[in-house]
Amino acid sequence: MAALLNEHSQNETPLIARNWVKILAQYREPNTVRSVFELLVTLIPFLSLWSLAWWLLTDYPWMAFAVALSNGLFLVRIFIVQHDCSHGGFFKNRRISDWVGRIFGVLTLTPYDVWQRTHMIHHASSGNLDQRGIGDVYTMTVEEYYSKPFYGKVLYRLGRHPIILFGLGPLYLFVLQNRLPLGLMSSGMKYWVSAMGTNAMILASLGLIFLFGGLAPILWIFFPTLCVAATLGVWLFYVQHQFEDTHWDTQEEWQVHDAALHGSSHYDLPAVLMWFTGNIGIHHVHHLYSRIPFYRLTEVLRDHPVLASSQQRLTIMQSFRSVKLHLWDSNRRKLVSFAEARRSRMAA
Repeated sequence: MAALLNEHSQNETPLIARNWVKILAQYREPNTVRSVFELLVTLIPFLSLWSLAWWLLTDYPWMAFAVALSNGLFLVRIFIVQHDCSHGGFFKNRRISDWVGRIFGVLTLTPYDVWQRTHMIHHASSGNLDQRGIGDVYTMTVEEYYSKPFYGKVLYRLGRHPIILFGLGPLYLFVLQNRLPLGLMSSGMKYWVSAMGTNAMILASLGLIFLFGGLAPILWIFFPTLCVAATLGVWLFYVQHQFEDTHWDTQEEWQVHDAALHGSSHYDLPAVLMWFTGNIGIHHVHHLYSRIPFYRLTEVLRDHPVLASSQQRLTIMQSFRSVKLHLWDSNRRKLVSFAEARRSRMAA
């Protein structure tokens, strides 16, 4: 099998995206023992750091605060496990995956069934200019932006400002927006049950924390951990699709495999950050075959180096440049800054 895969990796090119689907299917099966191990090495340290922070809180509140901030990394990893469960790629038994996802959804403040549905919509429409708005970071084209009245431009610029996008935005998303099944309000009781059930469990958990510790653990531990995880989570999602040479098309030209491979970045992080983020930076492979467990994504790059050296590979320093990219230029087929869009229009 390994020889067959290596032969494929030499003969295939990532430019022919749909040809990779059969190859990547070889990696789809989860290993139950490995999945349980990954779950435990994520959940146990998270709960242990929570306990340590609470123990430190009375005499050393600032140390408790620092521990809570660092625990945000484990909360990010909890979200990755929940994410893989939503794709049915973490356990062979779909019901087990779903219930693990629902339990972890309480920790991440994310109703599992609502997230699962909107995330599937994201995968099914990523890179499609005619199907934006659900499960993505909304991005206007240059033409759309300049067709807006003054106040429309101002609101869009505010929404794309880093303070809003990576500061207030993540808190709004996880604390407020996730409390209702927005986008699925009329799609059935399943999503209302998911949202309201998650809300009830969150309130019960916070009630127990308040009962035994008052407001202090909520303010010094719960919210700092949440803020770090939410900001990192939104940042990861942003750089996975918002980079200069991403791939978007109108419905007539859009092709799901091309959009998956060329419209998703390969965020090449240091090993320790790859571990905390569950290899989600190997996003081009994930979008091509979403059922591959996160712990097997590195196998794909090892066996197929051509995917590791893809043109959408981003280092940390390169990813910071994407913050200034705000509009899709359909003529140049790239994301551009407001200033670059303005210069292009003036030149034209």
